[in-house]
Amino acid sequence: MSTENKGVSIVSEETCQAVVGRPEAFTAVENVFAAMAKNSAYNFPVVREAIGHADALYGFKSGFDRDGMVLGVKAGGYWPGNAQQGLTNHQSTVILFDPDTGKIKSLVGGNYLTAVRTAASSAVSIAHLARKDSKVLGMVGAGHQSTFQLRAAVEQRDFEKVVAWNFHPDMLPNLEKVCVELGLPFEAVSREELGAQADVI
Repeated sequence: MSTENKGVSIVSEETCQAVVGRPEAFTAVENVFAAMAKNSAYNFPVVREAIGHADALYGFKSGFDRDGMVLGVKAGGYWPGNAQQGLTNHQSTVILFDPDTGKIKSLVGGNYLTAVRTAASSAVSIAHLARKDSKVLGMVGAGHQSTFQLRAAVEQRDFEKVVAWNFHPDMLPNLEKVCVELGLPFEAVSREELGAQADVI
């Protein structure tokens, strides 16, 4: 890397959505998990605190991947009142640094990336750990993240049905809508029924 100051790249949420899809997120997460398994990538301790304003939680998650030469920190948290303002409750920004010099390289919108990363983590676990003949996918939760999880999960096995439970049942249509789009039968069930029916949760 050059030590010249070439400025800081700012990558918007829209750009992230245009260039990082589920396949790219899956590959990135799988590669980082492999790097972590051989101790060439690691996370630093997480900081997460209530800020005493807007009932918000704020924190930092950082790490370094020597294989990918990626050094960065995600700053952000949870603002429960955001939904009333038409905003996502979870807000974050990723800051990337040059691992050779420590100079800042990029500010990257972190909301979409957090969603696809979290979904990819589940998808990687299904790809490597779930039975090949898994047919019923169980979804616990139907909030904003759930549709990302569902779309990523169904790409890993030939699921024939989705069963779901949510603390607020009125949110379950979020998942049902995606299931209709994917051509998968959907059933709202109790937690106990979900645990009994699901091959993957």
